[in-house]
Amino acid sequence: MKFAKVNRETCIACGQCGEEAPDIFDYDDEGIAYVTLDNNNGNKSVPDELWEQLEDAYENCPTESIQISDQPFEKSKLI
Repeated sequence: MKFAKVNRETCIACGQCGEEAPDIFDYDDEGIAYVTLDNNNGNKSVPDELWEQLEDAYENCPTESIQISDQPFEKSKLI
C-alpha cells in the first residue's frame, strides 16, 4: 500500500500534479494542490490502479512537494 500527501507549504500551484494524476489531486481556491482521497491527510491508501498516475506526478513535481510513504502519514483521529 502507498499513501500520499502534498506539502502545501512548498507547493507553487503549478498544476502539474493534476495533469499527471487527475484522479488523485485537486486544488484549493488559491491553486494549492491536495490529495482528494483523504483531504490531504495521508492516511488513506492510494488504490493500486492509480499508482502509475501518482508516480508520474511525484516524478514531475518541480518542488518535490508530493510525499509518498508505505505507512500512513497521520493516524485517523477518533471522535
